[in-house]
Amino acid sequence: MDEMTVLVIDTATDVVVTGVGTVDGDGFVRVAAERAVADHRRHAEILTTLMSEALDEAGVRREALDAVVVGCGPGPFTGLRVGMATGAGFGDALGLPVYGICSLDAIAADAAQHVASAASMVVVTDARRREVYWARYSDGARISGPDVAAPSVVAHSLAAEPVDAAAGSPSHLELSGWQGEPSLVSTPTARGLLLAGARDVVSGTEPGPLAPLYLRRPDAVERKDQRDKAVIPK
Repeated sequence: MDEMTVLVIDTATDVVVTGVGTVDGDGFVRVAAERAVADHRRHAEILTTLMSEALDEAGVRREALDAVVVGCGPGPFTGLRVGMATGAGFGDALGLPVYGICSLDAIAADAAQHVASAASMVVVTDARRREVYWARYSDGARISGPDVAAPSVVAHSLAAEPVDAAAGSPSHLELSGWQGEPSLVSTPTARGLLLAGARDVVSGTEPGPLAPLYLRRPDAVERKDQRDKAVIPK
């Protein structure tokens, strides 16, 4: 199979990530260009500019793309929807399949390339409000999560079932009881996104609807008494 040229996007963390790369029939990935900017307040302002820069650096025209891979979180509502809406709109405009993947899977996939042996791994990122997003992996496959929880919950889980390696936010890994050296991969990367989405891209699987992994209920919740009043005829 010829190489597939893919645009990748992730805004699930404070770092806006986008890039262009290729995936071949064996699942081998190559990153041609990448942009990663830590600016959680300007996701919407800078994403499309970074996408254009990555495409230009890679020497790839938009019409030459074969697919789009988008990180679907877990992450905060405001930042996450920027990347997903942009990826969906981009794919729709060009008639490209858009594959949504778990952003923690992208971190795990990239981290696995940097450790000698990691049969089991935990990925932990900042969920704010003194909580973390986390998931467990075994031999590259996610076996639990993604979930949102207090770091103490993760620490209890790791004490009961230790893992060989960890990736994600170093400070939140420490809060979650990880005592070893964390992976250098702390956020999604272009390589990780390509690796996590490679199987679907190569197989040509029809992508399902993009489903954001917020893992939290909305902050604004309508009070029950107000809902009741709204349906009572006057």
